[in-house]
Amino acid sequence: MPAGAAVSRALRLGALGCSSIAARRTLPAAAAVAELALTAVAARSPEKAAEFAARFHATATTYDELLERSDVDAVYVSLPTSLHHEWARKALLAGKHVLCEKPLTLNLEQAEDLAGLATKQNLVLRENFTFIHHPQHTRVRDLLDAGRLGDLRTFTASFGIPPLPADDIRYQPSLGGGALLDVGVYPLRAALFLLGPDLRVTGATLRFDEGGVDVAGHALLTSASGVTASLDFGFQHSYRSRYELWGSAAALSLDRAFTPPPGRQPVLRIEEQDHVEEIWLPPAHQFELSLRSFAVAALAGRDDSEAAWLASSVDTARLADDVFSNAAGVADDRTVAR
Repeated sequence: MPAGAAVSRALRLGALGCSSIAARRTLPAAAAVAELALTAVAARSPEKAAEFAARFHATATTYDELLERSDVDAVYVSLPTSLHHEWARKALLAGKHVLCEKPLTLNLEQAEDLAGLATKQNLVLRENFTFIHHPQHTRVRDLLDAGRLGDLRTFTASFGIPPLPADDIRYQPSLGGGALLDVGVYPLRAALFLLGPDLRVTGATLRFDEGGVDVAGHALLTSASGVTASLDFGFQHSYRSRYELWGSAAALSLDRAFTPPPGRQPVLRIEEQDHVEEIWLPPAHQFELSLRSFAVAALAGRDDSEAAWLASSVDTARLADDVFSNAAGVADDRTVAR
């Protein structure tokens, strides 16, 4: 929808889960999207639901009641990862479009189930990888397609954050915690976006803490055309969010690739043997862009383009499964069985 275009009606959104990402990023961004109207919020705790309802000017309710409400057209799921499949499925069966926080599910089987159900129900199902909606990545792909880097040879990506508080749910395997499903899926999704869907995992390592959750990892992938991808991720690092593409003619790097602040002006740095070029791009609010894209798609009614979004989510789940199945596990510098 063009900027400034009139909105005939807004998609009425219900928030299922009152998570940190919902409070800090998604729901404030939703308030700035004309195509969206938050009508209800639900949480495990009535007190938490009431707090969010007051803050975001919505009605507090329960999980099941939210899915039954006639003033909810779509559901935003920001529950722990282990609950994504169950509640996204219930929402689709209730006839609601679904925007689900990444990762969509715990595994490939669950992702395929939701993708098939969304298709059968003729509903929009999106995995909320907001970074994909930032124009900086489209510009990178355009440069690749135009041959600016020559023949692409390698892709490297890193997403790491400092250790989390000990009680953070991302350290709880039973809730779908772990570095791969939290931060590792970003480099995987970026590889799919830039290299295409024909990727396979050729090797991987995961580091586990004493509680049995993966806290860091590395994966090696290969595309059908022979491009290699080297991906690093974890909870044990200084902050890093970047990727680099290295071709036969030049290399391109991008910092803050996955989590750029809305006001940050991205810089694509292209290095050749005796020349450096910097391409400065306009800032963009990737949360607002993701929400607007979802709302516009749901309001228009599902079309054939949604198949590509579902395929990307299924491919991401497939690669994450393959990383787990290929990974050598290490803990305290010892190899451990998985």
